[in-house]
Amino acid sequence: MLKKNKPMIIVFLAPAVFCYLAVFLYPTLRTFVMSFFAVESVSDSLSDWSFNGIGNYIKIFSTPMFLQAMKNIGRLWFWGGAGVMFLALFLAVILTSGVPARLKVFYRSIIYLPNVVSAVAMGTMWINYVYNSDYGLLHTVFHGIGLTDLSKVLWTGPGTRFWSMLAAYCFGMVGYHMLIFMSGIEQIPVDYYEAAYLEGCNSRQRFVNITLPFLRGVIRTNIVMWTVYTVGFFVWGQLFSPVNLSNDTVAPMNYMYELVFGASSSASTIRDSGSGAAIGVVMMFLVIVIFFSTERIVKNDDIEM
Repeated sequence: MLKKNKPMIIVFLAPAVFCYLAVFLYPTLRTFVMSFFAVESVSDSLSDWSFNGIGNYIKIFSTPMFLQAMKNIGRLWFWGGAGVMFLALFLAVILTSGVPARLKVFYRSIIYLPNVVSAVAMGTMWINYVYNSDYGLLHTVFHGIGLTDLSKVLWTGPGTRFWSMLAAYCFGMVGYHMLIFMSGIEQIPVDYYEAAYLEGCNSRQRFVNITLPFLRGVIRTNIVMWTVYTVGFFVWGQLFSPVNLSNDTVAPMNYMYELVFGASSSASTIRDSGSGAAIGVVMMFLVIVIFFSTERIVKNDDIEM
């Protein structure tokens, strides 16, 4: 066994540890502390902070805009997550079920491609070339098949804007989660499928009794990653409501941005970084709760098996 070179280990770990402390841990702790103080700007010195207790949390949870943002993020997480996970798992199963290697690489790349494109470019494409009520893709398709009423729908208007934004966002996320499912399916020993086939199990039975049980950890990973992306949902809300916050598209991060950097619709810049920090803490708490909840579910399933 080679003798450990502790000085060399310290030398190589020091930059990573420093970056972690400076870029992640310190801002996290500062934000948590700031959430209990009345702070106007994030650049204010500690001497300008005024202790506010849980006043910031009471303020945000009594604000209709923040409550609407939480409702939107809940719908985005549940409905969007259900659709993305279903499509991602469906495509992953198809691409790992005997598709030739060259075709699998091609289809996998095509499905994952929207995830590579920046959110700004993708959102602009959907708004201008898919949802446009004069020359967009939906207008052209519906008009071509005789559905005149649907061709005139203002997809980015009030009432439909949220679902249009949700569809556009989910379109770009399917490929990412599909790859995670595919990596999990490809790790399942082929012997299980061969034995089940010899016993007379059909495709549905093999999927339910072999694929799904082996994918419990992968499903948990996908749920956690989807939660992280949902909590950080920001760019798409700004694209679909670029001027002022809208009840249809506002997310907690959009509202936090308005509090920290000032309301875009107000002539005078009013900042409340303390309340913005409280929103960040609430979002972090949600991620932690979902992370440990899914971990407990997976462990309980392992014990039962």
